[in-house]
Amino acid sequence: MTTHAEVERLDHLGIIAGVIKDLNLVEFIDERIPRDNREEISCGEAIAGMILNGLGFSDRPLKLTPQFFENKALCLLFRPGMKAESFNRFKLGRALDDCHAYGCDVLFAEASAKICKAEGVDTKFNSLDTTAFALTGDYDVDSDEHTIEITHGYSKDHRPDLKQAVLEIMCTHDGGIPVISKAWNGNASDTKIFRERAKELADRFKAAEGPHYLIADSKLYDSETIAEGLGLIPFITRIPSSNKLENTTIASALQKPFKEWTLLDEKHHFQSFDVMHNNVQQRWIVVHSKERQYKAEKSVSAMCEKEREKIEKDLKKLYAEEFACPCDAQKALKRQFNKSKFYEVVESEIEEHKKFESKGRPKLDSPYKLIYRIRGITQERQAVKQQSIQQSSCFVLGSTIPKNEVDDAGIIMAYKNQNNTVEKGFRFLKDPLMFTSSLFVKKPERIMGLLMVMTLALLVYAIAQRRLHKVLEKLQETVPNQIRQEISKPTLRWIFQLLDGIELVKMHVEKTTHVVVSGLTALRQRILSYFGGTVMKIYGLDHEPALTLRQCILE
Repeated sequence: MTTHAEVERLDHLGIIAGVIKDLNLVEFIDERIPRDNREEISCGEAIAGMILNGLGFSDRPLKLTPQFFENKALCLLFRPGMKAESFNRFKLGRALDDCHAYGCDVLFAEASAKICKAEGVDTKFNSLDTTAFALTGDYDVDSDEHTIEITHGYSKDHRPDLKQAVLEIMCTHDGGIPVISKAWNGNASDTKIFRERAKELADRFKAAEGPHYLIADSKLYDSETIAEGLGLIPFITRIPSSNKLENTTIASALQKPFKEWTLLDEKHHFQSFDVMHNNVQQRWIVVHSKERQYKAEKSVSAMCEKEREKIEKDLKKLYAEEFACPCDAQKALKRQFNKSKFYEVVESEIEEHKKFESKGRPKLDSPYKLIYRIRGITQERQAVKQQSIQQSSCFVLGSTIPKNEVDDAGIIMAYKNQNNTVEKGFRFLKDPLMFTSSLFVKKPERIMGLLMVMTLALLVYAIAQRRLHKVLEKLQETVPNQIRQEISKPTLRWIFQLLDGIELVKMHVEKTTHVVVSGLTALRQRILSYFGGTVMKIYGLDHEPALTLRQCILE
């Protein structure tokens, strides 16, 4: 009797594959980019393979994708007959080229819109931001206006020595689902990107059903951007501190004691003002933060200390100077310190000295002239210091959203939620174990395609995590975290770690093959049941969960 076994890894990849199948992502892409019958896999399957590679957190570049799939259960993740070598760099490169030819931003927007509608994602609040990906090496120069330029620009990664590409993403606050993804030249500024997006969104928001709001950082608030489209969009943004009216508004708010401000929570107070600025009627909300106050106290104290040290040096230099009369000495002292912010000269002492014309020890009748030296005594301006701390403890949010739609507290919370949506998405994309190593492709067209695939991976990840949280909330269940405490909103990344070690085992005995999925503990089976029938089928769990996924999402 001949017996041998085959072991293929499944781990958490079944969840990713199941969600991709639920979303019909492969079919969606293949409808827009037809398959060449001479190829073993379609463009949609190639992109799904890249997504699985990226979300496998294996830190493998694209050219090693076949190596990644060598020990994976491809028959379950894709379809029977799939081979690891089909995901070679030539096919993946052509798939990225095809996406670029179709339009990466168009393809992503169409896919995201369809998925958000099917999943019932609330697209009312949308956060917009950009990030830069540092790249190394030489890149082909393409004059095509639809192809980005890999070049030097402002580096958010603090690597000005490297060329880069800029990625723009807009995410919903409901689950952090990316709805817009676009690659830009490496030297594109946020102000320019936001301006172009504002013009495009003006018509989209107007035609959309229900209200839609745009949220971004202070680079969004620009007079030209407002004139070219932002003025037509209900927006929330931070007013730049360089804006004179922003400083005036904060000063006006600080005239009231904090007990008269509206309390948001233990750390935030706010006041609201109606403002006409850039020919647009707006609501400006001055927010005071205790966390910002703590930081402001440290930074202002550091500035005071720096100014004090400079003043002491300047006073020593000034005392060494000779003046012909006391009036000149007083003028020099005033001129030297009239620009000091945190210190003022409260007292001065003028010393009279005889300066003899001859060298050496003077005689009693030696001629001389009177010179004057001045000493200054400074004092810290406590009121100015406290005012500066309070000013720095506040920031101003500007919005054109009517108050009957979103109140002041809602405006503040919507702005603060950016960190849980687009900022978290950027941290996910820049994970060293994700796609970073894949950015060594040399064609700008393929860089654009890969950035789209990276955002598609974020889309799949965010949808899967949103599904999980919805089900756990509906069932009122929890899962253990890293320290064995039960939590109701685990990250999908932690769930992936809990599923590490699941394998597909094929036992070949004579002419019979026995297939079993090993490593399915009770906890893992319960977790997998949260993701619905497609995922459960991949892991060989064909029984229906107590409450279906779609019921949890749509109820």
